[in-house]
Amino acid sequence: MALSQRYRLLAPLALVGAAALALSGCAEAAPDAGGDGSTEGKTVRISGGITGSEATDLNASFEQFTKDTGIKVEYTGDKSFEGNIVTKVTGGDAPDIAIVPQPGLLKTLVDTGKVAAAPESVEKAVDENWSADWKDYGTFDDTFYAAPMLANLKGYIWYSPANFKEWGVEVPKTWDDMISLTDTIREKTGETPWCAGFASGDASGWPGTDWIEDLVLRQAGPEVYDKWVDGDVKFTDPEIKDAFDAVGSILLNPDYVNAGFGGVKSINSTAFGDVAGKVADGSCALTHQASFLSANFLDVKNADGETPTVAPDGDVYAFIMPGMDEGSLQVEGGGEFVAGFNDNAATVKVLEFMASADFANARVKLGGVLSANKKADASNASSPFLQEAMEIMQDDATVFRFDASDLMPSTVGSGSFWKGMVDWVDGKSTDEVLSNIQAGYEN
Repeated sequence: MALSQRYRLLAPLALVGAAALALSGCAEAAPDAGGDGSTEGKTVRISGGITGSEATDLNASFEQFTKDTGIKVEYTGDKSFEGNIVTKVTGGDAPDIAIVPQPGLLKTLVDTGKVAAAPESVEKAVDENWSADWKDYGTFDDTFYAAPMLANLKGYIWYSPANFKEWGVEVPKTWDDMISLTDTIREKTGETPWCAGFASGDASGWPGTDWIEDLVLRQAGPEVYDKWVDGDVKFTDPEIKDAFDAVGSILLNPDYVNAGFGGVKSINSTAFGDVAGKVADGSCALTHQASFLSANFLDVKNADGETPTVAPDGDVYAFIMPGMDEGSLQVEGGGEFVAGFNDNAATVKVLEFMASADFANARVKLGGVLSANKKADASNASSPFLQEAMEIMQDDATVFRFDASDLMPSTVGSGSFWKGMVDWVDGKSTDEVLSNIQAGYEN
């Protein structure tokens, strides 16, 4: 997974006729609409960090829309999007629409004054189709700018159903059950059960932040999680140290890691995606990673030298890391936001389409993604795993929080927090690491 694949949340804006004019404060029709509001033959440019086959699928998602409306949609992916988009926007070269990973980057764009506030039609769609938590991530200073669409779900524990059957073990229902499961696997195999990889170039350490975020959410609860994201709960506070201690009971335990790679410190030299191969060939019983890992199994081989099947009765599958109490479902995830930079009629129609279940269904059918849109059809997802993940995202009972490090200031979330996880695995004390991460707020 490239870093941009770590986040998958699309957020649309929409506006129609008089509403567009009211928001823009103009008395005449928008320039792109031509005086009669016609959109036939217009082109809408979309920019983002999605590249490769995902970009191809994104463009394909608009094919029926173009047939129906006559509006051509051109999506262009940029691997350096995160570093380029603010410069382009402030320099007067904004696209019509930008697909923006991370709420923090969206806030930076909003602060330029170039992002259009979402119109009533999109806000209505979000109120009907997504949870209030999702809407909040596209809202700044009480103004709603961007709505959620596609998403990825984190906190999965990947395993081999065949091995579980052989060992006579079941998917755990609580955190304590998972620790007991770990001990049982070690007793039956004589090997370390878990594998992990933190290596990701300049972004090394981020897989560790996902571990910590999962435990803060499960142990301390969503209110503490939110205060932590806002900086009101410090890294040095007991609730965060408790999360580090819980994660450390696995990742810093030489009896538990690093299956297939070496000892604890090998976590930092192991590429995060390489764990897929070890789970597939049976040398690693358990690994923690987001829903995107399902795609990594397409590039590895199982013990028989074949591409592993991802299914409940297949070579590999995954369960959500359980909470402290049975039955609780608290998950974190990520995604992108769609920001509109004008209220031209054609742009508005595209944004309205992107806010709809029709768009979600069109993209989900093409494979590899899921949507949090409650009106989208989960059966369209391209695998049983993604169907289950999508149902979790759509469930009103699911407590969802966006990836905390993506919401924190970059000096912390993608700075001291990432680095702190690497230092922690390398042997620095928890107290020292927590102090160093907290110091990122002062930089």
